[in-house]
Amino acid sequence: MITPSKSALKLSALAALSLFCIAQAPPALADTGSTKSYTGTLANSESTFQTTVKIGAGDDILLQSFSFGGGNPANGGMVSGGGTAPEVSVFDVTGEIVTDGMGNPYGTSIALGNYPTFNGCTLGQAAAPVIGGAPQCGDVAMSLDDLAAGTYMIVLSDALYLPNAIFDNGNLSEGFTDLTGGEFCNLEINGAACPNTSGAYALDVTTVTPSIAAPEPASLFLLGTGLFGILAKRRQLSSRRAI
Repeated sequence: MITPSKSALKLSALAALSLFCIAQAPPALADTGSTKSYTGTLANSESTFQTTVKIGAGDDILLQSFSFGGGNPANGGMVSGGGTAPEVSVFDVTGEIVTDGMGNPYGTSIALGNYPTFNGCTLGQAAAPVIGGAPQCGDVAMSLDDLAAGTYMIVLSDALYLPNAIFDNGNLSEGFTDLTGGEFCNLEINGAACPNTSGAYALDVTTVTPSIAAPEPASLFLLGTGLFGILAKRRQLSSRRAI
């Protein structure tokens, strides 16, 4: 009578375990996101809107405004264009402006030279009104990655009501530089005046939690089949020795 060796029994157990892992392996996970939509009207061109967002370690923040060109916020509403072209900045709880890995501040508007650093309008989310013979995207789309866990403050104002912190990577307590002249969107684009006169704003703030990578079932399957192959080979050799 041929009896399985201890090694064969161990391999049988490992193979069974690998198949169990295959059965229990969760499917690939997608990133999860949570969005809050904010709408309102700035009282005048020197007014601001402020809100906070709390994130965990590894979470990202996505910001998208709709007031200038209009669009469809996450709350399911429809925002008409003609609102303010916003300046959007992000600060930590102490009021210090948040910067990227190269020390660039997260703060921009259509009136600032760093505006091309950010995405601006996103097709399908916000339109680009034609001003001065060309589409002009006055809305802000901003992505903040690899932030530390904590609470962050988002400040929205008119494109020409600028927090001084964006000029020196400083603190919100430094106040603002007012270039509005008492008017919303007080600037010329390609020689044409910005037509917007409303202080309406619309902003989506999305928190994105990246998925945690899980073992792929294909890898676990290869492990299981490999163990079964080794087991079969050992049994074959044991049978030959028993003859």
